[in-house]
Amino acid sequence: MRSRDLIGCVLAAVLCSGGTALAQKSGGVLRMFHHDNPPSTSIHEEVTPSTVVPLMPVFNNLVLFDQAKAQNSEQSIVPDLAETWSWSDDGTELTFKLRKDVRWHDGRPFTANDVECTFNLLTSRGRDKLRRNPRATWYRNINYIHSSDSHEVTIYLNRPQPSLLSLLASGLSPIYPCHVTPNQMTTRPIGTGPFKFDSFVPYERIKLVRNPDYWKPDRPYLDGIEFTIVTSSQTALLSFIAGRFDMTFPWEVTVAQLRQTRRSKVVCETTSMNNSTNLLVNRNAAPFDNPDIRRALTLALDRKAFIAVLAEGEGEIGGSLQPQGDGLWGMPPEKLAAISGYGPDIEQNREEARALMAKAGYSRDKRMALKVATQGVSLYKNPAQILIDQLREIHIQATLDVVETSHWFTRLNRRDYSLAVNSTGNGVDDPDQAFYENYSCRSERNYNGYCNAEIERLFDIQSAESNFEKRRELVWDIDAKLLADGARPPIMWNRAATCWQPHVKGYVAPVNSTYNGFRLEDVWLDKP
Repeated sequence: MRSRDLIGCVLAAVLCSGGTALAQKSGGVLRMFHHDNPPSTSIHEEVTPSTVVPLMPVFNNLVLFDQAKAQNSEQSIVPDLAETWSWSDDGTELTFKLRKDVRWHDGRPFTANDVECTFNLLTSRGRDKLRRNPRATWYRNINYIHSSDSHEVTIYLNRPQPSLLSLLASGLSPIYPCHVTPNQMTTRPIGTGPFKFDSFVPYERIKLVRNPDYWKPDRPYLDGIEFTIVTSSQTALLSFIAGRFDMTFPWEVTVAQLRQTRRSKVVCETTSMNNSTNLLVNRNAAPFDNPDIRRALTLALDRKAFIAVLAEGEGEIGGSLQPQGDGLWGMPPEKLAAISGYGPDIEQNREEARALMAKAGYSRDKRMALKVATQGVSLYKNPAQILIDQLREIHIQATLDVVETSHWFTRLNRRDYSLAVNSTGNGVDDPDQAFYENYSCRSERNYNGYCNAEIERLFDIQSAESNFEKRRELVWDIDAKLLADGARPPIMWNRAATCWQPHVKGYVAPVNSTYNGFRLEDVWLDKP
């Protein structure tokens, strides 16, 4: 795993000075700032960390990525509501034996019926329906689910899918109660997790309290967690440095902002986050219905310049999957560099781009007019401004089209843009998640409507392969095809920092998922 940058000492429950083990302490409320107002409290209906981070402590999954390990992988999956699991010989049946000592926060017992109800929601087979189902493609291979008794349940698949277990271990895959309506879960969620939902005051705060009846002995350590919504990142960071908060929102501190923390005693860790800045191209309307114009766009990009300006060099160039190191599936640099538009000779790439633009009738004296859509927040707006500068090199005169955050996904879903700067956070470091969710024809999160039936057929082939090395070769071949086709051109893979006060212990920042690592049942406060 690639080494991570540390400011201060980072050890979960060990003294930095002498390596002496610290005894975990119970009590206290963890105070965090939150960067945005969650659209709802239902994880299954949302796509944003604004919901997942504060609500993950409320729930349990069948299985979970080990919260004490930074890199999520198949080997780091541990039991949660399921005590054990097993596959059938043909790889199409996954059976879970469930815990018998678990109760929902309202006192009702947890049973296999709740698991059935959850997957019926996610596969749209149940009586109740989700308002939105952004990860329906994760579960497209499920044929049906059946419980043999109140504490055993089997998922039946249409074909083998070894990575299903990794999808189920994500923070985006909690089990919901059968007796609570999906509508209630959007405002007053009921879970089985270490913390109970207490209150949510929109644009002000989210409050969780300790679950005294949690099935895991002596957990959680904290009495509660309070998230205060502070929309100004600079105000939030200064308040944190001053001691108002115990911890920042995950990955909320930019590389540039880290300088402000260096004179304080806070602990900061800069990591990968399985998040890319990329382009959404409306290929169904002019000018990007022309494949030459799409190719010219990809050739125009100087990705190293983006990384230098936006992250002071703290970023990575990669394909459709998180680069290797912190990620497991990314294409090797030499393979990536062999794809048109991803090689190191930027001027040669742009010469080719200008030739394609000339073929389409554009020149230095006759420039293409274009609007670049983006949200007003810095994660989107700053790279959009750099893009506009780079497009001038290939005879495109672009202007910024700033879209209100509340209208962003409506605009994307209507394809009401020509070119948009986007940020994609991946819930799992696995090709099934990335390919099906972002590139399959019917996915709700395929915002630019990319659809290639031939490539999508390859998704199923790699998904069924159980040998890691063979599967990775298949994945690299698919990635190369997506990049060559300009499906969702990546600009850079992002890194950012999470910071906490020295008295916060037990937190391990994940390096290959934007949506895992926030159960927080093992976090404690070392205060007098």
